Amino acid sequence: MARLSYVEMEQDPPEVREVYEKTLKGKPVSFHKLLAHRPEVLKILLPFYAAVGRSLDRRLYEAVYIRVSMINGCRYCMQHHLAASKRVGLTREDWQHLKEGQHGNFNEKEEAALDFAEKLTRDPHSIADGDIQSLKLHFSEAEIVDLDLLIGLANLTNRFTDPLGADLEFPEEKI
Repeated sequence: MARLSYVEMEQDPPEVREVYEKTLKGKPVSFHKLLAHRPEVLKILLPFYAAVGRSLDRRLYEAVYIRVSMINGCRYCMQHHLAASKRVGLTREDWQHLKEGQHGNFNEKEEAALDFAEKLTRDPHSIADGDIQSLKLHFSEAEIVDLDLLIGLANLTNRFTDPLGADLEFPEEKI
């Protein structure tokens, strides 16, 4: 249950209503309704969120987001990205491997990204030149920047949604 009130459509200020109606097509979720307490952040974060990770394969994007959310124990983000991952071919078996931190069943590029996500999430100060060199075997520099931003964005939303008690809008998937 949410620890803060939601900014609902019928009570939102005009600047939030515009985002809810135009950007979110009248379907804000708990994350948006909490973020709407800061309309200026909502307006900036949504386009940023939409841009981050777009140079990456969508299956890789979802696998990284799920793994980061699992490491952080963020039920809300994990569930949203489990739902999205079905559309890009991730299976329950893949979810189980992600849960166990087993990246060997993924292709080399995905494994490199997941290993980087694991290290960056758990101990960002331990990232060294060799970690980036390993990524360069599979990713362009622009993709590495996008991957790093994706991991950071996942960590940010993980630390926002669950601590504030964002309610899940659909039935939870079990792994």
